[in-house]
Amino acid sequence: MEDLIGLGIGFVAVVMIFSIPLTAIWTTHLRKSQKVKAQIVKDEIELEKLKYNNFLLETENMRLDLQQKQANLLESSDPLVLDLQRKALSETKITSF
Repeated sequence: MEDLIGLGIGFVAVVMIFSIPLTAIWTTHLRKSQKVKAQIVKDEIELEKLKYNNFLLETENMRLDLQQKQANLLESSDPLVLDLQRKALSETKITSF
């Protein structure tokens, strides 16, 4: 019986000795995984910021391009353009009453 108790205590001691390094390895792995996930999230946020800034720049560029085209149309001497401008002006006068 004492041999069985001694064997049990020895088994518990061996398990305890090997479980400490395994626990350390596992927790280190989990920490590294969390750091990698955090870095991925940071990179995704930075990418979204870049996309948003790019969208703003493209929108501003299109707005300026549209203004330039409108200015060119207003300065145009093309009879069709002048006729369209007269029609638009008369329609705004009618709708303003």
